[in-house]
Amino acid sequence: MNQHTQRAALRQLTKCLLGTASVSALSIGMAYAQAGAQPPAETQQIQTVQVTGLRASLESALNAKREDNGIVDVIKSEDMGKFPDTNLAESLQRVPGVVIDRDAGEGRNITVRGLGQDFTRVRINGIEGLATTGGTDSSGGTNRGRGFDFNVFASELFSSLTVRKSSSADVDEGSLGATVDLQTLRPFDLKGFNATIAAKGKYNDGSEKIDPRVAFMLSNTFMDRTLGVLISGAFSKRRVLEDGFSTVRWDNGPSSGGWCAPQGMAANPSTSTATTCGPAAQGVARLPNTPENVAAYNAASNPANFHPRLPRYGRLTHDQDRLGLTASVQWRPQRGTLLTFDMLYSKLDATRQEDYLEAISFSRSATQGGKPQISVLEAQYAPNGALLYGRYNGVDVRSESRFDELNTTFTQPTLTLEHKISDTWSMSAKVGRAHSKFRNPVQTTVTLDALNVNGYTLDFRQNDRMAIIGYPFDPMASNGALGIIGVPQVASGAQPTTVPNTTTSEIRIRPQGATNINDVGQFDLAWEASDNLTFKGGLNKKKYESDTYEFRRINQSDTIFAPPAGSNLTSTITGFGKGLDMPAGNVTGWVIPNLGAIASAYDIYCNCIKAGPAGGPGDFTLSSITNGNARGNNRTVTERDTGFYLMGEFKVDLWDIPVRGNFGVRHVKTELEAIGYQAAGGGTAVKVNHEYKDTLPSFNVAANLTRDFIVRFGAAKVMTRPQLGFLSPGGTIATTGTLTINTGNPLLKPFRAKTFDSSFEYYFGKNAFVGLGLFQKNIDTYIQSLRNNVAFRDTGLPLSLLPSNFNGEEIFAVTAPINTDGGKLKGFELNYQQPFTFLPGWGKNFGTVLNYTKVSSKIEYAISPTSTDRIVDDLLNLSPKSWNATLYYDDGKFSARVSGAKRSSFLTRVPGQNNNDVEGKNETFNVDLSISYKWSDQLEFTLEGINLTNEASDQFISRARNSVVVNNVTGREFLAGLRYKF
Repeated sequence: MNQHTQRAALRQLTKCLLGTASVSALSIGMAYAQAGAQPPAETQQIQTVQVTGLRASLESALNAKREDNGIVDVIKSEDMGKFPDTNLAESLQRVPGVVIDRDAGEGRNITVRGLGQDFTRVRINGIEGLATTGGTDSSGGTNRGRGFDFNVFASELFSSLTVRKSSSADVDEGSLGATVDLQTLRPFDLKGFNATIAAKGKYNDGSEKIDPRVAFMLSNTFMDRTLGVLISGAFSKRRVLEDGFSTVRWDNGPSSGGWCAPQGMAANPSTSTATTCGPAAQGVARLPNTPENVAAYNAASNPANFHPRLPRYGRLTHDQDRLGLTASVQWRPQRGTLLTFDMLYSKLDATRQEDYLEAISFSRSATQGGKPQISVLEAQYAPNGALLYGRYNGVDVRSESRFDELNTTFTQPTLTLEHKISDTWSMSAKVGRAHSKFRNPVQTTVTLDALNVNGYTLDFRQNDRMAIIGYPFDPMASNGALGIIGVPQVASGAQPTTVPNTTTSEIRIRPQGATNINDVGQFDLAWEASDNLTFKGGLNKKKYESDTYEFRRINQSDTIFAPPAGSNLTSTITGFGKGLDMPAGNVTGWVIPNLGAIASAYDIYCNCIKAGPAGGPGDFTLSSITNGNARGNNRTVTERDTGFYLMGEFKVDLWDIPVRGNFGVRHVKTELEAIGYQAAGGGTAVKVNHEYKDTLPSFNVAANLTRDFIVRFGAAKVMTRPQLGFLSPGGTIATTGTLTINTGNPLLKPFRAKTFDSSFEYYFGKNAFVGLGLFQKNIDTYIQSLRNNVAFRDTGLPLSLLPSNFNGEEIFAVTAPINTDGGKLKGFELNYQQPFTFLPGWGKNFGTVLNYTKVSSKIEYAISPTSTDRIVDDLLNLSPKSWNATLYYDDGKFSARVSGAKRSSFLTRVPGQNNNDVEGKNETFNVDLSISYKWSDQLEFTLEGINLTNEASDQFISRARNSVVVNNVTGREFLAGLRYKF
C-alpha cells in the first residue's frame, strides 16, 4: 500500500468514526473552542476579515480552538462590557460538557464532564486562585472547600475564558475535570487610546426593584507602543426575593420515636407505655382508641412511609453589591522582552434575610416536644411511601427569621516577565498571590412560636412540590398565637430554666469565615531545537493556605425569659408567593420576629452572661473549639507544592498528513500540614504532617487529515488533592469502653485518574464547525467515610491524646474518610456551529451554535461506616445529559440571540440522610435573550432577559419518591442600557 492509499484509508476510517455527529451549542456573543490543535504549517497564518458583534467573538474563539495543541473551549469578549452573559458561570454553561449550579438564581460554580467544583482548578492571569463566599444552606452554605465561586466577579472584568479539558505537562496539576483560565484585558491587547463606559438598569419581576450595573475601561499606549496602561471597573447591585416551599429533609415514622399513640397503645415500638406523649396540661390530649385513629397512627408509624421533617413556606431577601477593579501595566524595554503587571480586586457585600413559617415538631425529639407529642388524626400515603395528606394535633408552629451579613474580598497582584534570550532560547517567569477573605460576621436566627396547635394540615395531593398547609389560627395576627415563648418568672423558689415538653423560642448566633491564600512562583525555559521541535521545561512552587473558623452560642437554644410587658418584638411579611404558582389556600403573609427589637431587648450581641429583660440570666456567650457543633469548622490546611516539568512540542508529516502535538511529564511533591481540634480537653489542637509525590505523564497529538478536518487524541495521568474538610485531624476520641475515633484523615492520598480524550473536528466553512469529542476517565482512587479497625499509632494522631497507660498499639474503631476504589467515567460531546450565509437576503445574518453532552459513571457508595451494603449510583454532581442551543441574528448593526441551557438531574449526597438513599437536584432549563442595536460606531443600546422561564431550584430526596426538599424561584430579570466607546 503506497502513502497516498494509506492516507486515504486513514481519512475514510476517521470519517466513519465521526459518523453523523449531531450538533452542539455555544452561546451567542461568545465563542467556544473544543479540542483545539494548531493547524498545519501551510495554514498557520489565518487571514480574517474585520467583523464586529457576535460574529467577531465566535470567529475569535473558533480560531483559538483550531490553533491550540490541547482540547479546549474558549469564550471571547469582542470588547469591554460585551461579555455574552452577566455572570461568568452562566457564560461557562454554554461550553460543551460544562454545567452550573446556582445560588439565589445566579450561577455560582461549575461541573465539567461530570466532575464537580472540587475537581476543577481556576487560574486568573496564569495564577491559581480560589475565591469563596457564603450561600444559602440549600446551595452549599459557606464554601470551605477547593471549589471556585464565580459569582464573586463581574463578567465585565474579563476578556476571555478558556476551559482546558485535556492535560499537558506545562499546565499545573490538580484537576480531574478541567483547568479554567480567566484572563483580564491588557493594554497591548488594544491599539492606542481606548475608553468605554457601559450602564444598565436591571429589573427583577419578583422583587420589583430596579438596580444599577455600570462598567468602564480606560487604556492607552505610549512611547511608540513600548508602554501601556489599562484600568477597568464594574459595579452592580442585585436585589432579589426568593420565594418557595421547603422541607429540609424527609423522615420515616418510628425511626425518631414514633407519634403520640391513641389511648391504650404504646407511643413507639420500643416501649409498652405511652408516657412519651405530651401531657394534657400542655394542650396535647391522646386520641380515643377508635379504628380511624388507630389506622392513621399505624400508617404514620410504618417504616416504609415518609413525611417532611420541617414543612415550610419561606422568603429569602437577597441584597448584593459587587465591585470589581483591574489594572494592567505593560512595558517592552527592548525587542523580545515584555514585563506585565496585573492587579485584580473584587469586593462582594451582601445581606440575606430568611423568613419561614414552619412546623418544627416533625423533626424534634420527645424532650423537645417532637413527634411523640403529635397525634395523627388522618394520614394518606402514596404507594411509594410519600405523604399525601396529614391532619395532626399537638404540632408546634414556628416563625423563624435568619439574618446574614456576608462579604468577600479578593485581591491578586501578578507580575510576568517574558524574554527572548536568543533566536532559539526564550524564558518566562511569573509570581503572584491570590488572596480571598470571606467573612460572615452576623448570622443570627430568632423565632416566634405557637405550641401544641390542634388541627394542623399538610396536603400534597394537588402538587407534590408545594403543599397546601392549613393553620387553625391567623398567622398574620400580631397578638395572636405566634409569639416569644420564654421561661416564666417565679416570685420565689428555684427559677426554672426550661419549659416542659418543648424548647423556648430561640436565639442562635453563628459568625464564621474562611481565608484562602495562594502564593505562586513559576519559571519556564524553551529551546527551539528546530523548526519542527521545541523543548520546554519549568519549575514552580506554590504555597496554599486555607483557614476557616466558626463561633456559636454554647447551645442551639439557650434560655429565653418572657419579654417585658408591652414589648413589640414582631413585624410582618406580606405579598408572599408572587411568581411561585403555589396552590390556592396557602397563606401569603405571616408574623415574623423583629430582629432589631429582639437584639436590643435581650442585648444578644454582648457575648456574655447577664441579666435578661425580666431579671433572669441570659447566656449569650460565643464559643468555637469548645463547642461541639462549631469545633469541626475551625481548622487550617497548609500545602507546599514543588513541581517541575519537561515537555516536547513537535510538528511532522506522516504519509503527507501534518501531525503536531506534545509529550511530557510533570513531577510534583505535596507537603501537607493540617490542624484541627479534638474534643479531648474541650478542644485540643492537633497538627499532622503528610507528604506524597506524583509523576504525571501526558501526550497530545493532532492530525490534519485534510486542510479542514482535524483528529486529536490525548492521554494523561492526573490528580486532584483531597477535599479540605476531609483533611482535618479534629474530631472525638473515646478511650473508655469501646475504643472509637471519629475524625478527618490528613493522611489521605489524592484522587488519581488516567484520562483519555479524542476529538474529530470538521471546519466546513467560514466560522462553521462540527465536532465529536469522546472522553474516558479511569478514576483509580475515590474518598468515602468508612469504619476500619486501626492501631492508634497508624492514625497520624499524636500519642499525647491517649491516657498515660496507653502505648499506641491499641486497636480503635476509626470512622474517617479513607481512599476507596473509584470507577470509570465516560461520555461524548457533540458540537455544531454555523452562520446561515447560504440563505438569501437578510436570512444570511442568522446562525446557530449547539452542543449536547452525555456522561455516565457508577460509583459504589457505602451506606454507613459499619455496613457492608453499598449504593451504586452516579458520581456526585454528575448530570448524565446536558445541552445548549442558541439561535442568533447579526447584521453588524442589529444583533439578537436566544439561548437555552438544559441540565438533567444530579446527586448531591449519597447516602441520603434520615434513611433515604440519595439527595439531589432535579433537571433545569434556563432561557436567556440578548438584543443590541449599534446606533453609531460609538453608541450601542442593549436589552437582555435572564431566566425567562423563571426556572425553579428544585431539590429532592430519594430516587423512588423524588420528595421535595427545596422548590424556590427568584424571578425573571431584564436589563436595558447602553454602551459608549470614545
